[in-house]
Amino acid sequence: MGGMPRTVTMLLALALLTAGCSSTGGLRAEQARSRAASTAGGAVDTPRWKIAMITHAGAGDAFWDTVRKGAEQAAAKDNITFLYSNDAQTQGQVQLVDAAIDQKVDGILVTLAKGEAMAAPLARAKAAGIPVISINSGQEFSARFGALTHIGQDETTAGQAAGTALGTRGRKDVLCVIHEQGNIGQEQRCSGAKGAFNGQLETLYVNGVNLPDARSAIAAKLQADPGLDTVLTLSAPLAATGLQAVKDAGRSVEVDTFDLNTQVVDGLKSGAVGFAVDQQPYLQGYEGVDLLWLYRYNLDALGGGKPVLTGPQVLTKDDAPALAQYVARGTR
Repeated sequence: MGGMPRTVTMLLALALLTAGCSSTGGLRAEQARSRAASTAGGAVDTPRWKIAMITHAGAGDAFWDTVRKGAEQAAAKDNITFLYSNDAQTQGQVQLVDAAIDQKVDGILVTLAKGEAMAAPLARAKAAGIPVISINSGQEFSARFGALTHIGQDETTAGQAAGTALGTRGRKDVLCVIHEQGNIGQEQRCSGAKGAFNGQLETLYVNGVNLPDARSAIAAKLQADPGLDTVLTLSAPLAATGLQAVKDAGRSVEVDTFDLNTQVVDGLKSGAVGFAVDQQPYLQGYEGVDLLWLYRYNLDALGGGKPVLTGPQVLTKDDAPALAQYVARGTR
């Protein structure tokens, strides 16, 4: 057979050269896109919006550090200027919301633990055209006060999960410790637990701002009532206080809790803590910022008028080893 005609040979060579250039160009373009994305840190190209988060957190409560970390990481991703403020006093939180409105922020995340007191500032936010999402507490007020949605756990459902876990563990007589009187969510946790628990459950009010006093009050109750076999606390710091009170009382009493920290995870590992009901606070901050960004960018809303639930998740000794690294870095 004869050789390939010269014209065909040249066309094939040209085609191969073109394909090679296209392949190399495509690869280089992809590499350039990857480098650009890496340099930008994955940030979006939307305007530099400003979002304020205002909570009812008390000073030194590490739970809110986790919420805030989630919000800050979402803000970095979404090109958001993030402003955080908190006040455990009702009027103080109201004033902080008013201040955010005066700053003409582009969105507000707010906790509604104090209920009706937040109606007026949220009405003012709505009148100013500022979208609001409630997080963590006050789910029942969220839609009524004009929020786009609520992100958190249903506290009654979380309480019921705790009550069921108490029954599964064979508990008979439980002391549910409320450390912030007037906090609706804490009341709902205890009442939910009582409703799902077949044994006895009573409530003790302590001052969560003064942990030594709380410790003394729990220990005194344990000494006065020898039938109590369990202390159920409603936050991770109070779990540590509960463990101390059990030692002070000289009683063999199980401590169970809501929320996580390093001490709780260590307690789960050792068996000193029976279970923890986790509401995933990191998600509350992260999704709060992300959903406000989505609303500003695309008028998106999640939940369909229902809360976006981040819990409850009942965690036990079996979960502790995997949780430890995430709790240590402050995201659980």
